[in-house]
Amino acid sequence: MINAIRGKLIKKNQASIAIDVGGLIYEVLIPLTVYNGLESASVDSEIFLFTFHYYATDHSRSFPVLIGFINEVEREFFERFITVSGVGPKAAVRAINRPISEIARAIDRGDLVFLKSLPGIGEQRAKEIIAKLQNKIGKFALLQDSFGDDMDSGSKLDIKNEALQVLIQLQYKKQQAEDMIEKAIQRNPKISASEELLNAVYKQKRIQP
Repeated sequence: MINAIRGKLIKKNQASIAIDVGGLIYEVLIPLTVYNGLESASVDSEIFLFTFHYYATDHSRSFPVLIGFINEVEREFFERFITVSGVGPKAAVRAINRPISEIARAIDRGDLVFLKSLPGIGEQRAKEIIAKLQNKIGKFALLQDSFGDDMDSGSKLDIKNEALQVLIQLQYKKQQAEDMIEKAIQRNPKISASEELLNAVYKQKRIQP
């Protein structure tokens, strides 16, 4: 079992990286969140990743697969995530394209809209994720992760709360308002003010059928 890998970065894209370890080149699959965490890593620099190692089967043959994570907490969340029926390692790598803390909070509050926005996660799968993991992954919501966004989480939360209060005053139900806000932020993670967020909510509502 390969628990971690250290070596020279050979190439990097959103789905995988190649690492030279003493002349052996390993391909390591990575979730988009990990790719963003490696944004500053340049080719030929040394990197270290914790890994999840498993054997995939294809047409009666099996082959080893490595999935990389920046820290052990990310890997632990991944291991919990794949305990959900129908969510295998390959599907989980693709689905985790938002900060793990956001995904954990969405699971905890039973947010189907957010979970369905993850690649490959339909409504039934989102319900299964909530049923399996809700109220069991609170520590992952505390993870200090990012998604290429320089704004600190406190400021982002303030902006979301301000927008939420305005929408409630405009007679939207709280859950409906929260769903609209999450969708707007997913479309544009760089939103930096509550007025900008409300404008984005209005625009997405206007284009809905």
